This record gives sequence, structure tokens and C-alpha cells, in this order.
Amino acid sequence: MKIVQKLLLLALDIAFYGCLAILAWVFLQVFVFTSFKVPSKSMEPTLTPGDYILVDKCSTGARLFNLLKAVNGEEVEIYRVPGWRKIRRNDVLVFNFPYPEKRDSMAFDVMLYYAKRCVGLPGDTLEIRNAHYRVRGVGETIGYVDGQDELQRVMDSGEAKRMRLVTRSYPKDSALGWNIAEFGPLYIPRQGDNLPMNRKHALLYKHPIEWEQKKKLRMKGDSVWIGDSLINSYRFRESYYFMAGDKALNSRDSRYWGLLPETFIVGRVWRIWKSVDPVTGEMRWERIGKKVNE
Repeated sequence: MKIVQKLLLLALDIAFYGCLAILAWVFLQVFVFTSFKVPSKSMEPTLTPGDYILVDKCSTGARLFNLLKAVNGEEVEIYRVPGWRKIRRNDVLVFNFPYPEKRDSMAFDVMLYYAKRCVGLPGDTLEIRNAHYRVRGVGETIGYVDGQDELQRVMDSGEAKRMRLVTRSYPKDSALGWNIAEFGPLYIPRQGDNLPMNRKHALLYKHPIEWEQKKKLRMKGDSVWIGDSLINSYRFRESYYFMAGDKALNSRDSRYWGLLPETFIVGRVWRIWKSVDPVTGEMRWERIGKKVNE
């Protein structure tokens, strides 16, 4: 009988500490860090296919939302826990891609993640000249310059057509004449910004406004309407970011689809904790432990 009691107590102890371990793991995954596998070449050489990355959630603030509703494709309210550090230009971030189904309609897909570099913050006026990112009033180098140099060379040499490079950019309006190498200026809204609504601003901010309002934005001549309401200005409810891939020749980033809402950001990429060559299956030991963001 004593042996049975001891075994029962041991089983209860194992179950108790097992539950604690599971709860601790869930807590860490929700509030501190999570892991993703890199599938594409758009962030080379910083991140390459087969890299497994640790994403820091706590510095920028972890997100809280109804996961079951999100998985089922329902609308969810997303709350962010206060973090100890703001997002900075050149941070590499993981986020939910804001156009999972339609190119002209933003939506939150909890199962679809991208990793890109932040090149534009809320309140920035960003432009691309000769394939290189510029922010007005900021002298620092923005983005991965070698990738921008490569794109500039391709554009200048006329190779883009031979390579079948898609150069037409957001917001895909011929009147603006923007492309992936000559873009902007584009003001990136921050929460509370009140911008006048004219035809150009309606083109630039149509998708974010429709996502915030859950109503269609349309233009009648020079007038801008949300649903049945005529508007002369719009106050943004969210802050937005502009994201870029380091491999500028091969990256589906904000140049093509526009602005990223802050609530879609999961966190900052911290380190590569594992790296496996997807072709040979061999471990790439030289990449393990590599720091991505300072």
C-alpha cells in the first residue's frame, strides 16, 4: 500500500510540475519570445531560407487577442502590452502580412507572417530615389544598402525588363508615376494624425482607412466619401510603418502593398538559433547564434 501511495504522490508531483512547465512555456511564448522558420530569400543575406529565428515580443510589447476567433477568420480586437523600447528604423520585424486574400483589402491573418526591415516610422516622410530609401530630415543610412545598390544597377542598365522585374509600385496609379526605384514622397501616418482628404491622399491611404472604418472609400470628382459620408479630412486610429526586404530585387514589401498597421507587428527578430540548408539538410553552424537586431 505504501508503495502505491508513493507512486501516486510521485505521479501527482510529475503532473503538477509538468503543468507548471507548460504554463511557463505558454507565458514565454505569449509575452517574451516566439520562433519562426524563414522560408524565402527576400531578406538575404541577413536572413536566409532555413534559418530559425527568435522573435523578441517583450521589448515592443506582446499582443493579446482572441486566438480562436483569429484562426477562424473573425474580426478581433488586438491589445498591446506596454514594451520597454520603441520600434526603430532598420529594425528587422516579424508581422502578419496585411493583404492575405485580396490586393485591395487589408485583413488580419494570424497564420501568415512576413519578416522585413523597418525603413519608415509613423510620422516619417519617406521617398525612394535611385532605388535608395530616404527619410526627410534624417541623415542615417536606411535599409540594406547593398541590395538597394543592386536594384539601382539593374534599373540603370535596363536589365529590369529582361529579368521580368515587376517595377510598378503602390498605390498602382499611373497619375503618380511611382515605381520601386522612384517612389514618394509618402507621409506615414501616426495615431491621431488628421490629414486633409483630397484625391491624392485618398489614393495613398485608401486601404488603411477602409480597414479602420470597415467601410468603402470612394471618390466622386474631387470629393472623398466614406460610405455615405463626405469627408474633408481623416484622423487615423492606428500608427503605420513602411517595411522593406534586404534583397530589393526580390521582395514583396511595402513598395508593392503599402503601409503596415502597428497592431500587425509581432516583434523584433533577435537571433538565429538554428540554421539548416534546405537543399542539403546540413546544419549551418556559422549562422547559429547570429544577432539580427541590436
